[in-house]
This record gives sequence, structure tokens and C-alpha cells, in this order.
Amino acid sequence: MTEAAAQDRGPLLETPRLRLRPWRVSEAGVLRELWSERDPRVPPHRRIDAQGRPTLDELEDSIRANRPSSVGLLAIERKAIPGVIGYCGLVASGRGTAGEPELAFELLRQTWGCGYATEAAWVVLDWARSSGYEQLWATVWDWNTASRRVLAKVGFTETDRREVHRDIGTTLFTRRQL
Repeated sequence: MTEAAAQDRGPLLETPRLRLRPWRVSEAGVLRELWSERDPRVPPHRRIDAQGRPTLDELEDSIRANRPSSVGLLAIERKAIPGVIGYCGLVASGRGTAGEPELAFELLRQTWGCGYATEAAWVVLDWARSSGYEQLWATVWDWNTASRRVLAKVGFTETDRREVHRDIGTTLFTRRQL
């Protein structure tokens, strides 16, 4: 599948500063950089392992199959500066209520603190609403104060549900009505 055909497989969302669109195979390096930048408290299966996996080739294959992580995760690029800086979108992880996708986002460290995650989340919430979803949920580690702040800014509230992981922290479950 060509890069252009891959780009035509999903939505194009825009904000004044950002464009969210399907991933291109040539951007697999950004996904790998995101994997390598993850906090050491993130579970091992979500970080580069001792064998160097996922490899760049595996991530390229994943994009070709339209699975950067899950259907609905869109590459984020700034309109004024070339290059992908992360992702934002909806995933069906199976951890929440049936028919309610999870909001997910992750950005390269060099772009943290600029409001891009919040801006991307707002446009994805609008996309979800226009797609007929009435409620979304999101999970976040208790120690991830920056992501908790983004979720609060876009209207997510914590629920009573938590998953405690002795070695890596507690997963908090949040919800938002659309």
C-alpha cells in the first residue's frame, strides 16, 4: 500500500495549530522514539524490550496494517513545523464499557508543555461526538500528573474504579460525557 493510500484510510482533523491524520509508514521512527521515551514505570510490554522490540520494521508493518497501536490513533503534526510529534485518538482496548472507546494520547518529550495534547484531545472529542459516541473514558497512571491535567482540562473526571499494580502504580479510570 502506498503512503498516499495509507493516508486516505482515516479522518483528517485540524485545529488552528495541528493536523491529526493517519500514520505513514515513513513515520515509524517517531513511534519507536515514543516507545523509547516512556517512563520506566510504564509496564514493560509498553516499552522497548531487551531484544529491541518492537523494531522499526515491526512498527512499519503495524502501520501498513493500520495498527500503530489501534484503529483510531492519529498522527499529530504541527502545521507550522514539519514532522509528527505524537498521536491522539480513540482506542477500543476492551477495558471499559462496551461501545465506549478510550481517549489516548502521547507526545514526544520535546513538545511537552506547549498545549498540544489538550488541543489534540479537544478535536478528537469533537470527532467522537460527531461519530455518535455519548461517553468516552480514559485511563491514566496516578503518577502521570501531566496527562491527568490534560484529561481534567478536557472534562474527564475520575471514577471510583482503579487498578492497583504493586510495582508500577495505580491506573485511574476517568469518564467524560459528550
